[in-house]
Amino acid sequence: MVMRFGYRLPLAGGLGLAAAGLLLFARAPLDGNFILDVLPGMLLLGIGAGIAFNPVLMAAMNDVAPEESGLASGIVNTAFMMGGALGLAVLASIASARTSGLLSSGHAQLAALNGGYHLAFFAGACFAALAAGVGAIWLHGRTAITPRNAEPVEP
Repeated sequence: MVMRFGYRLPLAGGLGLAAAGLLLFARAPLDGNFILDVLPGMLLLGIGAGIAFNPVLMAAMNDVAPEESGLASGIVNTAFMMGGALGLAVLASIASARTSGLLSSGHAQLAALNGGYHLAFFAGACFAALAAGVGAIWLHGRTAITPRNAEPVEP
């Protein structure tokens, strides 16, 4: 996809699919069904993340000199890991705070826990949608990737 469309479209589309998957999780009922309430969100999130990660890595490594590619790759992969850990910590804190608030207002434990996860998944969807917008607007790069000796092709 990156070879055909460049960085922006796969990045925005993949993050948009991931955001849609997280939104589906944010509406999952307490007595949900796997096929109806979990599987569609998992599929969208997995496909979207798979589509989005490659353009991010390629865009980050695009203008790096060959002799610095090892260092740059290490920094990019460290940023992926740290970003994931930080994101998970933020979303877990959101879920925990919401769950505690619902418990203190008299909700049942499972309903409060589900409400906490709903808010965390919604926040994750908002972050993914924001990242899709930022990537689509500000990501610089070629519109399509062509082999080094080929003539540029407009999509």
